[in-house]
Amino acid sequence: MINRSAARAIVTFAVLTGGVLLAGCNTDDASLASNAKANQPVPPKVVAAMTAKDMELQSPILVRLFKQEAELEVWKQERSGKFALLKTYPICRWSGDLGPKTREGDRQAPEGFYSISPAQMNPRSAYYLSFNTGYPNAYDKSLGHTGSELMVHGDCSSRGCYAMTDEQIAEIYAIGRESFFGGQRAFQFQAYPFRMTPVNFAKHRNNPNMPFWKMIKEGNDHFEATHQEPKVAFCEHKYVFDPAPPPGSARPLEFNASAKCPAYAVPDEIASAVREKQQRDNTEIANLISKGSPVAKLNTGIDGGMNRVFAAKLPEGQTGLSDPVEPGLKATAFSPAPGTIPPTVNPPRNSAAATVATSYEPEIDATRPSSSLLAPSKPNSIFTNLARKMGFGDADTTATTKESVSASAKPKESAPAKPKTATPARSVPPRPAVEKHAAPKTAEKTAEKGAKPEHVATARPPLKPAVDAPATASIPSAAPVASSNSFDSRFSVSR
Repeated sequence: MINRSAARAIVTFAVLTGGVLLAGCNTDDASLASNAKANQPVPPKVVAAMTAKDMELQSPILVRLFKQEAELEVWKQERSGKFALLKTYPICRWSGDLGPKTREGDRQAPEGFYSISPAQMNPRSAYYLSFNTGYPNAYDKSLGHTGSELMVHGDCSSRGCYAMTDEQIAEIYAIGRESFFGGQRAFQFQAYPFRMTPVNFAKHRNNPNMPFWKMIKEGNDHFEATHQEPKVAFCEHKYVFDPAPPPGSARPLEFNASAKCPAYAVPDEIASAVREKQQRDNTEIANLISKGSPVAKLNTGIDGGMNRVFAAKLPEGQTGLSDPVEPGLKATAFSPAPGTIPPTVNPPRNSAAATVATSYEPEIDATRPSSSLLAPSKPNSIFTNLARKMGFGDADTTATTKESVSASAKPKESAPAKPKTATPARSVPPRPAVEKHAAPKTAEKTAEKGAKPEHVATARPPLKPAVDAPATASIPSAAPVASSNSFDSRFSVSR
């Protein structure tokens, strides 16, 4: 019988070699087992917080992320079986706009539900450590969405990814690794444009991405109402949460993102809790709109955001599309920032200089309360018509990161951006040149010697207008969440 130490060694080998499979590198597996960065222990303060919250070190985790607030949350399962918030991490940098990713090169960071397996953990990332979000998966592919190597990584540098500091990603990586050691086959990653609150939905009520945001809010409501990881499936080009066979049916459900949904039911205890939450939210949204709650303005030429904690540490630092720096924040004597900010960090542009003066209002009465704001939208909705009128432009840079570089890896060129067909175009003013990102570590530079120079997103040239095309709801996806399984069975399938 395998003892605990031997079992841990096997899991370490499996997790780390899984990252190499992701990287596509042929390296010495033994060296991976002793990878110092990937094997850092969970900090004692975090372990103490787990103990205080009745969590085990190796219990399952769940990760949630919010662009506008620039925050990443790690939730962990308590001994009761429910998930509770373990720790919130400020995000150092994210790129693009609020809204889902639809094509390679649009600089958008993904939004939606994803499943992170050990094979997606990358111990040899060029950006210290990382894990791959899994974009695109079955749902994105059903809509023809493209993109590759969209990561959560260190180095505070983003071209379509979510960037933390090296110290932060090391801690998050270690927490996830321990959950895999405990037998979790995959942890769920939920990425949102903002916290799914009535205030935010009233504020962004006229955004053309609203049909998509209403759909993923359903999954958010399932989680917040139950504190259980929602099961995710796809059919008819939409998300389905916590589906179960209808009463009296013993036939297993079969879902296909592009096919018609099978007959299914949501368990009563979940459905009733979610329904009550949505009724409260819809009532509050209607009240906010009736009182003239301001509508978010249309932003142009702003590339992503940064948490105010990091922006306050930089000369002329801006939060971009994230929550703005509060008055007097820069004068505050902060404790050390949560991690090292690279000297070449590229903060977002000043949002005030790139904000359209008029509110983003469609041809509807925005002050009229609507209790159906979060109801499913028809394909030819007012938001779709608005998207056709306003238009959104193509980005200039590939979202592919420089992940997974090793001394024996073959240099790989960035995939060219494919023409965008799901969204009309807009013209974006040129962006002034900024400092380049920090180069990867010396060993990684050596591996890349002789490779074709990669286009780094340090400046944004003017975009060529694209031909208008009918707008469709931009919806990213996730693979169905694999439930936790036993320690032994997790190694029965080759990766």
